[in-house]
Amino acid sequence: MSKKDGGECTEKVRRYMEQQNRPYSVNDVFMNLHKEVGKTAVQKALDQLTAEGSVREKTYGKQKVYVFSQDQFPPLDESQLQEMDRKAAELSATLKEKEKQLCETETQLRQLMSTPTTEEAHSKATQIEEEVSRLQQKLSDLTENRVLVSKEERDKVVKESDAMTRQWRKRRRMAMDILDAILEGYPHPKAQLYEEIGIETDQDAGVTLPKV
Repeated sequence: MSKKDGGECTEKVRRYMEQQNRPYSVNDVFMNLHKEVGKTAVQKALDQLTAEGSVREKTYGKQKVYVFSQDQFPPLDESQLQEMDRKAAELSATLKEKEKQLCETETQLRQLMSTPTTEEAHSKATQIEEEVSRLQQKLSDLTENRVLVSKEERDKVVKESDAMTRQWRKRRRMAMDILDAILEGYPHPKAQLYEEIGIETDQDAGVTLPKV
């Protein structure tokens, strides 16, 4: 390596140590510079910088650690240090708050992703309402016309009606939970939301949820 190349390597290592201002081993510097400077060249540069006083060397067992000499920086008075501590505390508090908000947002997102969309819930509820209405009408026709049917057939119809009613109630509750979640951040009345997304309530459809 020429003196010019060696000087460039040393300057690159010096700039890096000054910018980072934290302890590193030779291998740390070599890897963090993305191997732009050979490991041997990094060692020579650190040795030279240590000899010049730009870098301090500490030995921990068999490991040598290097850090930029703090004497190279302008001195800080007590008020500056206090201000830096205050800003550090503020940033730490802000970071904790942002992490908390991120965690809450991720939880809400997982919940929303696991539930059907408003459109899907509304479509399913409409289908169930139509099926329940059909079965109720069928049961009403059988009752009014006094059509003789077997106990098994009647029980089957009642069972299907009850099952559909339970599904209606379940889907209605899911739809209302989703709508309530939306309304928490919606700036207008509930009626306006229903109108905007095309929600038709039981009252609008003229139906009443029967008791199972």
